[in-house]
Amino acid sequence: MPDNNQQSMLRVESLNTYYGKAQILFDLQLKVHRAEMVVLLGRNGAGKTTTFKSIMGILPPRRGRITYKDVSIEKLPPFKTCALGLGYVPEDRRIFSSLSILENLEVGRQSPRHGFEAWTPERLFELFPNLGERRHQAGGTLSGGEQQMLTIARTLMGNPEMIILDEPSEGLAPVIVDQLAQTLLKLKKGGVSVLLAEQNLNFARFVCDRAYIIYQGSICHESPIESLPGEEYEKYCSI
Repeated sequence: MPDNNQQSMLRVESLNTYYGKAQILFDLQLKVHRAEMVVLLGRNGAGKTTTFKSIMGILPPRRGRITYKDVSIEKLPPFKTCALGLGYVPEDRRIFSSLSILENLEVGRQSPRHGFEAWTPERLFELFPNLGERRHQAGGTLSGGEQQMLTIARTLMGNPEMIILDEPSEGLAPVIVDQLAQTLLKLKKGGVSVLLAEQNLNFARFVCDRAYIIYQGSICHESPIESLPGEEYEKYCSI
């Protein structure tokens, strides 16, 4: 468990985000430390994806502050946010279906980060053996689980120091969910920070250090994942 006094990789303060005139996020606050895995729990429509799009600059907040490694990013466009070392794996995956696995990976390539071993296709194929066996196969012919792995692998080709994953286990077979969990734990062990949105509480308990619960656009609970009260989860997250 990270020391609460250590420097945060990501800090979100008093975030207020709108779609047109409709306010979605209300003074939202969260933080993620280096090599920490944090989960944002909540029902569909609670504001998880909006939070991630705000952090990445896809949907800039109207008020609030977002700092990544002490750099203010709330006004940066997504490509500059990614260039700083913050990777994003959206819920809808967005692979290039006509490109091969190898070509998809090359699209995501960026320069290595200081202090981190550079990701290469071969190194990623060790992490995702299924992709290695199909490296010349078109992305659009892969299963849903394989496409999820490819999206994560392509993001890692950008050599991020932190990744944000939106509902990574949704719709995946249990065996693929287990593989995904082991992959995330390996990334964390390698020093990568992770922020993910989830509705699968068992998955979150297995991989995460801390949990936030978002309800109607605001954080209503924060705790270490092992002490997350079941009644809080049932009250704010159960469908």
